[in-house]
Amino acid sequence: MHDDGYFDESVAARYDDDENFAPEVVDPTVDFLAKLAGSGRALELGVGTGRIALPLAGRGVPVHGIDISKAMLAKLVEKPSASDVAVTVGDFASTKVEGTFSLVYLVYNTIMNLTEQETQVACFRNAAHHLEPGGRFVVEVLVPRLQKVPSGEEYHAFHVSETHWGIDEYDIATQSLTSHHLMMIDGETHRSSTPFRYVWPAELDLMAQLAGLQLKERWGGWNREPFTGDSEAHVSVWRKPEDERTGFRSIADN
Repeated sequence: MHDDGYFDESVAARYDDDENFAPEVVDPTVDFLAKLAGSGRALELGVGTGRIALPLAGRGVPVHGIDISKAMLAKLVEKPSASDVAVTVGDFASTKVEGTFSLVYLVYNTIMNLTEQETQVACFRNAAHHLEPGGRFVVEVLVPRLQKVPSGEEYHAFHVSETHWGIDEYDIATQSLTSHHLMMIDGETHRSSTPFRYVWPAELDLMAQLAGLQLKERWGGWNREPFTGDSEAHVSVWRKPEDERTGFRSIADN
């Protein structure tokens, strides 16, 4: 389950200061998604404060967002053009909204906020439920950096600066990852730790098959960089078949 306790008022207050709100990050993401959405509707799972949903709606794409954090959604509705994005409070692995969509998307490692394989599988099924035939499900997520964790070690420092220390703690046996952050904000030290479940591209493809979706594209980033063994993240696109009888059957249908 996606726990809103890790995205409370204190996190929401500074969330938009993240470097991923920079135009050079947002614009390629919105370009990519707008092209896939076409003239249809889009559903964002884990909409947060509207980093992607608001500019995507600004391109003329009707957007609906689901998020469990009321604090994050409160920041979204304060923003200009917030009325262009419909929002629903709920766990994006299971919450249903009305209608179908040409695009469902889940960005910025948010699939890993679901800390059990079962709920990650449920998320794919929820995405497939909302997709119209021929619609696309897009996930942006990191590739686990286990090569950077020496044998017998558990920690990898992924960011070190005067104002921010970021350390990932891996448990390979359970496929869990905890990101620890020490940040200097207004002269005070703030510490936070957030649990994740890391997931491999091939495992995501299997989850997609269980939900009746087929892999169409996989890139190393939003600018369609090739995905290689050295890629630190990927943007993957799965498609719901036009004729669902040609797709993969879910275990639940057996």
